Amino acid sequence: MNLLRLFGKKTFPRGIHLEEHKAETNAKPTRRLPFAPEIIVPLAQHVGKPAKAIVFKGQLVTRGELIAIADGFMSVPIHAPVTGTIKEIGLAKTAQGGKQAAIIITTSLSSGQQLLDSDIQFDYLQMSREELIQAVQNTGIVGLGGAAFPTHVKMQTPADCSIHTVLVNGCECEPFLTTDHRLMLERIEHLLQGIRISMKCVDAPKAIIGIEDNKMDVLHAIEPHLPDDNSIRIKAIATKYPQGAQKMLAYSLLGIEIPSGSRSSDAGLAIFNVATLAKIGALLPKGHGLIERTITVTGDSLENPGNYLAPIGTPLRYILDHAGFKGKEAGVILGGPMMGIPVRSLDVPITKGTGGVLVLDERATRRDDISPCIKCSSCLQACPINLNPSELGLLAAKRQYDVMEEKYHLNDCFECGCCSYVCPSNIPLVQYFRIAKTLNRERHLQNG
Repeated sequence: MNLLRLFGKKTFPRGIHLEEHKAETNAKPTRRLPFAPEIIVPLAQHVGKPAKAIVFKGQLVTRGELIAIADGFMSVPIHAPVTGTIKEIGLAKTAQGGKQAAIIITTSLSSGQQLLDSDIQFDYLQMSREELIQAVQNTGIVGLGGAAFPTHVKMQTPADCSIHTVLVNGCECEPFLTTDHRLMLERIEHLLQGIRISMKCVDAPKAIIGIEDNKMDVLHAIEPHLPDDNSIRIKAIATKYPQGAQKMLAYSLLGIEIPSGSRSSDAGLAIFNVATLAKIGALLPKGHGLIERTITVTGDSLENPGNYLAPIGTPLRYILDHAGFKGKEAGVILGGPMMGIPVRSLDVPITKGTGGVLVLDERATRRDDISPCIKCSSCLQACPINLNPSELGLLAAKRQYDVMEEKYHLNDCFECGCCSYVCPSNIPLVQYFRIAKTLNRERHLQNG
């Protein structure tokens, strides 16, 4: 057994300790961002099939109105983030480069932006599991921790699995990001409501909220609101990256190891991010759709860093202008510094999966020259799932992608970036692994 589990705070083996850089925003209450003059709503904001637009150019839409329907079970609908006029249904830039289908809305800045009236009031206690899962899909909610996996699909647990515990991920282990921290202080009622709904969806008798011990104010704020029957608890675990990954969280909170190739449901667990469940708790009982989310805007060259409640589809350029950004586009990342996406243009929108906008100056984003691997084993000591990143990197250089997958468990890598971070030779290992996975997927598709 890991000595840290015996004598110290609960944690998982390996991983890394990072500078947190959270002090600039974690004590600031969430503020609402003004509505941008134009909103860009991509139809593919989630894992699975894109939504299908049901509006037309020139149509007036009201904030909260359904504008795109789910295209099957592995899809979610999209609701209008603002009241305005449909300007266009066409192609729009993405953060990764390229373009994708989107609905572009010209905001009616004089409308008051009131939500669409709704008489719906769902009593989740009276709903069947199937009705609840359908209601979750109707909200359009996906994993707000960044994965953007449809939440209703995740709640459809396999028939051969029995869920004994819902784990609620409140670790927020990426440096700089503090949206989950603020949410757990400011939306306790919604969070607990969402946890109860998720417990009913997966038929779990108990839930545990896991936070890192750099958020003890959250523990003290939530504990008085927990039920007396102990069905929902909160636990603090050691602050370490990537504590918020599913396998790490399960081990740190319960000592449960999820084996290679297994699902969390195989271990009797259903794992959700706090932001996802808080949104379900806020929206599902009223029959509302997901139209806005909280994002951290932080980093260098910002006059007004903070956490902002922003309409989904708000362009980055508008957000950064509001935050007083004076830097260059090359230093902007969607998400955190470890797993975020470098942005190629500021004329792209935030989506349902965007938890932060991070600005780093040129010094912070500069990479030194890459040197050959010196076999120091730093990456092996850092990898939280016990892979051999050094060997995988050497195989990637030889383009032996099939060997990486078949003999070295490439697909277990969830791209946390620990190996690249500690590599003294500056080898971009995680980028190599992403390329290898992509090429392997294409090969499998070609082979049927």
